[in-house]
Amino acid sequence: MATRCVKRAFKYRFYPTDAQAAELSRTFGCVRKVYNLALAARTDAWVRQERINYNQSSAMLTAWKRTGELTFLNEVSSVPLQQTLRHLQMAFTNFFAKRAKHPRFKSKKKSRKSAEYTASGFRFRAGELTLAKMARPLDIVWSRPLPPGAKPSTVTVSQDAAGRWFVSLLCEDPSVSPLPAGDQAVGIDVGLDHLLTLSTGEKIANPRHERKDRARLAKAQRKLSRKAKGDGANRVKSRRKVAKVHARIADRRRDHLHQLTTRLVRENQTLVIEDLTVRNMVKNRKLARAISDAAWSDLRSMLEYKAAWYGREVIVVDRFFPSSKLCSHCGTLQGTMPLDVRIWTCVCGTTHDRDVNAARNLLAAGLAVTVCGAGVRPQRSSPGGQLATKQKTPRREP
Repeated sequence: MATRCVKRAFKYRFYPTDAQAAELSRTFGCVRKVYNLALAARTDAWVRQERINYNQSSAMLTAWKRTGELTFLNEVSSVPLQQTLRHLQMAFTNFFAKRAKHPRFKSKKKSRKSAEYTASGFRFRAGELTLAKMARPLDIVWSRPLPPGAKPSTVTVSQDAAGRWFVSLLCEDPSVSPLPAGDQAVGIDVGLDHLLTLSTGEKIANPRHERKDRARLAKAQRKLSRKAKGDGANRVKSRRKVAKVHARIADRRRDHLHQLTTRLVRENQTLVIEDLTVRNMVKNRKLARAISDAAWSDLRSMLEYKAAWYGREVIVVDRFFPSSKLCSHCGTLQGTMPLDVRIWTCVCGTTHDRDVNAARNLLAAGLAVTVCGAGVRPQRSSPGGQLATKQKTPRREP
């Protein structure tokens, strides 16, 4: 049976010329305009109990280009404009399938600035990338090599809030293949004092990237708050300084999570984690900043798609499973256990570290699902809760 290659996105920073930056900024604006026009048209049609598909939206785009008010759409490449209509179609497909909320209009200030080019909208030769409507290739910093003989299928250009320019090339990567199967299994308990506690007893420290740069961030935000409201040059400059601090924090956090998840996936065949509702947990104002900085959702996402790449298995345990209160030695379920209780002793005489005990219980629950199936219920009375489920995830780009 032929092995299907995994598609990965390779992201690089580049430095555009003034002409290229102006062209890309126009493209971003046109992409946002077309997306909002198509979304408004589809929303109005829905009120009339009608549906507009991608082909009809594409015909509308052709008509918009011929109007006097929107002739500027002809000044940029048509490829990103068509792609944004495809993205809108996918957004509505996910909405009707109840996988996502209703698509929202793009904002000039808050929405991500990006444009996607398919193969007809760029030229990639001899390590040089040239986009449509541009005479010169992009000045890309090739921080890591592309796979040998890589041919990008799509190219996405973006600019973040800190003013940095990035290009992402989607390529097939033959180097990503399933690792040799093993029998190693690990339970993973996430936390704030320690980012991860493993069933082996190992504790991985929480780097707390946001806390390290909190003083610098607060100083930049104070300076921003003193600037006059509006789009003045000084306020824009101060806003960018705040964005640079946020970008520094996010980059360091992402790099640490990538190294950590890659190590866990390579060392273990089965990984058992807990299904946490981070969206609800951040409503706690005392812990919201620390939970957001820990990035548990990103950690889980990385584990899932890397496990799919390398032939590993991720098992997700029900969030109501009492992993902390259940004795991993005798199985006795304790009563209430406040968060400040980090070490406790069971009636059987076993003294537990709260986090290590939780990780071991998660591992046991996950292995029980592997043996008995996903129909085992947790020790609680709640409608429809399952102890754990095997997680099946599609391939994703990093």
